[in-house]
Amino acid sequence: MARAGLTVERIVAAAADLADEVGFEKLTLSAVARHFGVKDASLYSHVRNLSELRTRLALLASEEMIDRITAAVAGRAGKDALAAFAGAYREFALAHPGRYAATQIRFDGSLRPLVTESGALRRTAEITYGMLRAYGLDEPDLTDAVRLLRSTFHGYCALEATGGFNDPRDVQASWDKAVEALDTALRHWPREGTETDD
Repeated sequence: MARAGLTVERIVAAAADLADEVGFEKLTLSAVARHFGVKDASLYSHVRNLSELRTRLALLASEEMIDRITAAVAGRAGKDALAAFAGAYREFALAHPGRYAATQIRFDGSLRPLVTESGALRRTAEITYGMLRAYGLDEPDLTDAVRLLRSTFHGYCALEATGGFNDPRDVQASWDKAVEALDTALRHWPREGTETDD
């Protein structure tokens, strides 16, 4: 590919594909440069360093993931929306391991303008919090519920991706049961400030 054909968008897209192939942590500027048949220096007029490339990749992956989730939950509410959200999340995580790993990074503060401009994180929050408000949750319960969902989905996908479930029990059946349990927990959420019986 000719050097003149390089753009930020093409570089980030190639990095995303490479991350899925070799793993996000193994992604380097050199590997991306080799993909395009150019020297590392050819990339520096488009991305400043590996940190910027990884941030742009994380934002691309976040956009792709929330696009899938948004389409899945459209027109749904309650348990149906939760199951659709969970399913789209898991499908993306398993189909695109490098992209998914990128969505979990902490952003470099110096690159905050890129994050703000993207809007991917804002959209993710809007869809997630919107789904949970259908359960009648308000802050701070909303944030607690988001943390529960994220930790459950992420933990399950991480274990599944590395072959962590060795029991003969069907993994999909366990996933469906986990989503059902989450729905039950959300419908019977212990509201902040309310007392429960011992």
